[in-house]
Amino acid sequence: MQQRSASTAKNLVRKIFNHHNQIQSLKRPPCDVFINHRCIDTKRTISGLLFDHLSRLRLHPFLDSKNMRPGDKLFDSIDRAIHECKVGIAVFSPRYCESYFCLHELALLMETKKRVIPIFCDVKPSQLHVKDNGRCPPKELQRFAYALEEAKYTVGLTFDTLEGDWSKFLTTAAEAVVHNLIEVDGEETHKERKYFMKNYF
Repeated sequence: MQQRSASTAKNLVRKIFNHHNQIQSLKRPPCDVFINHRCIDTKRTISGLLFDHLSRLRLHPFLDSKNMRPGDKLFDSIDRAIHECKVGIAVFSPRYCESYFCLHELALLMETKKRVIPIFCDVKPSQLHVKDNGRCPPKELQRFAYALEEAKYTVGLTFDTLEGDWSKFLTTAAEAVVHNLIEVDGEETHKERKYFMKNYF
């Protein structure tokens, strides 16, 4: 009888342990790079290829069509990824500014003081404008316009999808991301060191 209960207890512990391991494997790694883009324009081209390229470099990029699962709450998942990320990539396309979600993500990246790399894909910075379609409160429009202006005056990359060299562009974009990640990590280490010195000496 005692042997049977000991065996049952072992089986139960094994099941709990296996379940715990499964849960751990389902947990998503923290987001290193948030890719802000208009899905319908660039998911199958520049944004999707960039996601795959960064993933192969063992970074943890976030792209809504790749990272989100059925049942995820849209704003919760995206806002969490933006707060977690170290670097943002804003892929501007000709119809980018027609998307409320794109502008919301960009504004949040800017408001949380993230390092943002703009990519102007088939569009010039001067062609990007926040439009009032009558469905967005004035305060939101102002928020979006400010974020867009800030991004337009940040050094970024340009790419022509018809005539550009895709391989060269992906390498250049990945190098820019890695360079910015290294700088952000350096800044965080410096802040931690200053905090430690201030509070313990």
